Formats: sequence, structure tokens, C-alpha cells
Amino acid sequence: MQWVFLPSDAVMAAIAALLAAAVLWIRRSKPLRAKWRRVFSDRAAAASAALLAAFFAVALLDSVHYREALPPSGAPGAAQAYAPQVKSALDLFIRSGLGAAGEERSYSSPFAMKEWDRTSTVRDGRVVRDRQPLRHAGEAALGGRSPGLTFVKRSLIAAIAGGVSAALFWIAAGALLARRRGVGFAEGVALLKNRDGSFPWRPAMAVGTVLWMVGVWLALVWPLWHVMGTDAVGSDVLYEALKSIRTAFVIGVLATVSMLPFAIFFGMAAGYFRGWVDDLVQYLYTTISSVPSVLLIAASVLMATVFLDKHPEFFETSLERADLRLMMLACIIGVTGWSTLARLLRAETMKVASLDFVRSAKAQGVGSAGILMRHVLPNVLHIVLVVTVLDFSGIVLYEAVLSYVGVGVDPVMHSFGTMINAARSEMSRSPMIWWNLAASFLFLGVLVLSANLFASAVRDAFDPRSVRRGEGGQDV
Repeated sequence: MQWVFLPSDAVMAAIAALLAAAVLWIRRSKPLRAKWRRVFSDRAAAASAALLAAFFAVALLDSVHYREALPPSGAPGAAQAYAPQVKSALDLFIRSGLGAAGEERSYSSPFAMKEWDRTSTVRDGRVVRDRQPLRHAGEAALGGRSPGLTFVKRSLIAAIAGGVSAALFWIAAGALLARRRGVGFAEGVALLKNRDGSFPWRPAMAVGTVLWMVGVWLALVWPLWHVMGTDAVGSDVLYEALKSIRTAFVIGVLATVSMLPFAIFFGMAAGYFRGWVDDLVQYLYTTISSVPSVLLIAASVLMATVFLDKHPEFFETSLERADLRLMMLACIIGVTGWSTLARLLRAETMKVASLDFVRSAKAQGVGSAGILMRHVLPNVLHIVLVVTVLDFSGIVLYEAVLSYVGVGVDPVMHSFGTMINAARSEMSRSPMIWWNLAASFLFLGVLVLSANLFASAVRDAFDPRSVRRGEGGQDV
């Protein structure tokens, strides 16, 4: 086995490290703990956080890449050769561990026993057109067992195993909470109900329980059926959707991070120095905003594609080329999309720069760089945080639109936009192929909705101008 470290793998590793560092920082800061407790006191936000954590775990598992070693050639002194196909830990778990998501010849509907299209075959000396059995699911996987009975048995086993393990988890959580609060086990279980608001994690734990039970059910059912069917080339649609989660996270996070330096630097500079600096920055982001973003990004992506096509020697595998194009696309979206945040930071910086503590710092001879870093930046960070979280879901949708029009990620890269683009012609077939589009919309909708709900709670907690509604409709 040869480990392969892609640039986007570094992005995912950096995200995980930053999240861990942020958790440690928040635990040491009492004001930050209070703000984030307010975020998770929102039931929708807590449930959305659990969904986002599950999506991120899948994306992180899909970011551990390797190449399998090929059998030795037998020649003396020959170097070890490796397969050209790059796989991930998610592939290893699904295909080797579960034995699911096998490749078929073409379309098959969800839980189908045979292929969707009719093909010619010889039967009893005659050529007939009929639906052929699937190679890795249905009759081939069941081995003569009754489909209905097997499905019911495995579903019951999954319900019992998932329910028992979830119950043990809740009992352990109640015992741990009772120990930390110094109360009895019954009081600890009562605290899990969160009636007094002292345990805001209950919605997240409930969503995690549901996801766990669905995962157990998939582990037992997926090896025998294609739960969401297969696409035109026979790939499992559920597998494609899970692989697309990583692309959404990489492009959403990297594009947002690429946007922040430009937005913070130009926005704060325009709001603090004003004068000709403000005029120059306004001219710059007004010019960028006047160009249709899709055309600007499409032109940049096409130029990057031409560069990649002229230098094939830079890549050993097609996935490495597709990964670099993904990184370029994310950076292009970030570089061309910083104007909105810059406008907000410019206005907020103007307000902060006129306050008494900034004037006092100027009177004491503190330089502009020191004032911007020590006094202005901490007072505009709430805008950066809110806009960053809000823009994540928008950029994920933006990637889907770009891939749909053909200027997004590489066709060999799994993404929701690629799935939607492939489903464009499938919807016009008769009979209609609907499951590819349904799966992409389901996963994309859950991801974007979770991000939006979580972002709304973050905005309410960190924006000092937000108004929180208390019980009885009173503003607090």
C-alpha cells in the first residue's frame, strides 16, 4: 500500500485541527463558552450541528487516500508497482468492509433485483430482450433467499441492535452527566430532558441516535441491495452521494478561507483610512461586482484547465489532476467573491474607528497597524464569523451550479453538481430515471439546510445587534 496525500487532504486535516483548537480555546474562555452555549440552546442549531458533524466525519474518512500494491512481476530487482487508481478509507470501509456498492452494467432502480433497461440475451437458443440480474446485488447477493423475508429480518435485526446500542449510549450519557453534576443516576437521566436548559446537547444526541440506527440498517441492507439504485455507468448512487460530501466541504471551506484575507484587508483599510484608500477599494470591489460572477469564474476555470492540460507530467493519476482543479476552483470562487464581506467590514470599521477608545489610542501615539489589529479587528470578528458560516452553504450550492453548466469540478471528481448534471438527460427518458437526482437533492438539501440553521443560531449569538426572543415573546 502506498499512501497518497492530495492537496485537498491537507485542507481537511487543517479543518479538523482548527476545530480541535477552537474547542480548546472556547473551553478556556468564559464569554465564548456562554455564546456557544447560546448557539446550542437552539434545538434546530444543535440538531444541525450533529448532522454537519456526521457529514464532516464522512468527508474526513474519504480524505485518507492510498494506492494498492500490484502483484510482483517476478523480475529480479523490479521495483514495487502500485495500482493507478487512488482509493480512500471510505472506499475500503464500504466496498471491502461492508461488501456494498458493487459496480453494475447500467441503471437499476432502488432495491431492484434486475437491471432497469432490457438487453439482448440468448435463452433456450433464442435471442430475447429482458432485464438481466444484477451482478453485485439482488439475486446474486441473496443467493436464493427470499428478498422480502431477508429484508424484513435484516431490518428487524438493525432496529434491535441499533435500539439496544442507542439505549446503552443514553444510559451511559445519563450516568456520566450525573457524575459530573454530583447527583444520583435518576437525577442525571432527568437532566437529559433539558427542561431547565442546562443540557443543550439533547437534540444533537437525538439526531446522532437516529443517524446511528440508519447506519446500522445500511450496514445490513446495503450489501444485498442498491439502496438508492445505480446510475448510467452502474455506480451505486448512495456511494456517489457520500463521496460528493467531501467535495462540498473542501470547496465550501477553502473558498471561504480564500475570501477572508482580501475581505478583511481591503474592508478594514477602506473603513479606517478613508480618503483615496476608500475610493480605490470601492472602485475595486465595484468593478468585480459588476462582472457576472458565473462568467468571471468560468473564464478563470477555463484558463486553469488549459494550464493543467498542457502539463500532464505534473500528475501521476487522474485523481491528482482533478484534485488540483478542485483546489483552483475553490480559490477562484474565494478570490472573486470577497466584495460583499468587504462592504460590511468597511461600514463596521468606520463605526468602530469613530469610538472613544480608538481616538484615545491615536492620541497616545499607537500606530495604525496596532490599532487595526488590537482594537478594530476584535470588534468586527463577529461579522467575519457570521458571514463565513452563512457563505458556506451558498458556496456549496454555487459549486453545484458551476458543475451543472460544465465549468465546475473535473468530471472524474464526485460532486453533487456532477450528479445533477448527469440527471439532466435522465429525467427526459421514458420511463424516467429519477433516483440519481433525488439522491443528490436529498443530500445537498440536508447539508445546506443544516448549515443555514446553524449559521442562523451563530448570527443570533455573536451579532451584538441581534435580538433574542425569550419565553413569552419578550426580548432579552
